Amino acid sequence: MPLHLSARAARELVLAAQGLDRRPRRRARKDDVLAAIRRMGALQIDTIQVVARSPYLVLWSRLGPYAPHWLDELLAEGALFEYWAHEACFLPIEDYPLFRHRMLDPSGMGWKYREDWVERHRDVLDRVLDHIRRNGPVRSADFDRDDGRAGGWWEWKAEKRALEALFTAGELMIARRENFQRVYDLRERVLPGWDDARLPSRDEVRRALALKAVRALGVAPARWVADYYRTARSETARTVRELGDEGALISVHVEGWKEPGYVHPDNLDLARRAADHAIRPTLTTVLSPFDPLVWDRARTREMFGFDYKLECYTPAHRRRWGYFVLPILRRGALVGRLDAKAHRREGRFEVKAIYLEQGVRASDALVEDIADALSDVAAWHGTPEVAIGRSEPAALADALEAALADRVSTLVV
Repeated sequence: MPLHLSARAARELVLAAQGLDRRPRRRARKDDVLAAIRRMGALQIDTIQVVARSPYLVLWSRLGPYAPHWLDELLAEGALFEYWAHEACFLPIEDYPLFRHRMLDPSGMGWKYREDWVERHRDVLDRVLDHIRRNGPVRSADFDRDDGRAGGWWEWKAEKRALEALFTAGELMIARRENFQRVYDLRERVLPGWDDARLPSRDEVRRALALKAVRALGVAPARWVADYYRTARSETARTVRELGDEGALISVHVEGWKEPGYVHPDNLDLARRAADHAIRPTLTTVLSPFDPLVWDRARTREMFGFDYKLECYTPAHRRRWGYFVLPILRRGALVGRLDAKAHRREGRFEVKAIYLEQGVRASDALVEDIADALSDVAAWHGTPEVAIGRSEPAALADALEAALADRVSTLVV
């Protein structure tokens, strides 16, 4: 008889699988960073640093205070590699074989690998490869440009586009990052032990990525799974159902779902605890817009009833919430969002605006939890003063100011 999960239990299972149900009992160590990435399966990279850059914030949401340079060290030491998964991601090095097919056939990678451009500029690719072979690892900044142009893909200098094309094709890897800038080197120098004779079949990869995605998601219908690693939608959904029929995934019934949910066997004990309402999330934190819990906006809406859009790419006059809005997770629910900016030189963490979701009451307990989360994230940023701007409801700002008075230096603007 299939396991039955209430809607609440399904949410709690998702949070526990993602490591977002509670803080670890001890202070984070370097190996906890690697364990968290393995648990998530992929850590998306984004360069926006209005607050901490996304990969660092995603880890903080799960681990609490930790040293961000540990992530950089794990990449340089070869425990991680970078490639296109959900988007550009840090990935556990043991998963390299699962992405090698994409490198060997990059024609399906869209804008990430423009075949027409590559064919027209083969001389640039050869020149860049030869330079790296003779001189060692490079950054894009190591190549000068003289056309006075800058911007997106179509405005990148030729060497930058060549580096990215060679990276997507797997001829180059990211050896390390310096001030978050990619340092490119030859694949055989970064990963000398790899041999394409060890390449798994496409069928093995298809099944492995579906299994990993379901494990990271906690519980999911088949149609959610493809987004995690950006695999083919219909093929992935079919694979998930096949894995369920074989017993490699466990089919469960979730309240309100018209289709089966699937659970990885590694999460079966968690699923049983969730069904018994024994998980009981206690964590209150802020999330990156690129956190795997919320990066699939449709899944976030269906699972948590949270309609979320990052508006930094929206013209200012059309924004409802703000430039860089972070979801607020509180004890198993997404209860609000805040528009934040870390002013590192001034030591100030600015909450330009904070909003509670419709129907969420600004109780004393909720205010205390959010104040704790704000003081923690501000302290981790090295910005001990917290500035609270406007709020919805309006009284929330005053309540947070009072709650923060015992925790940090506060300023209401």
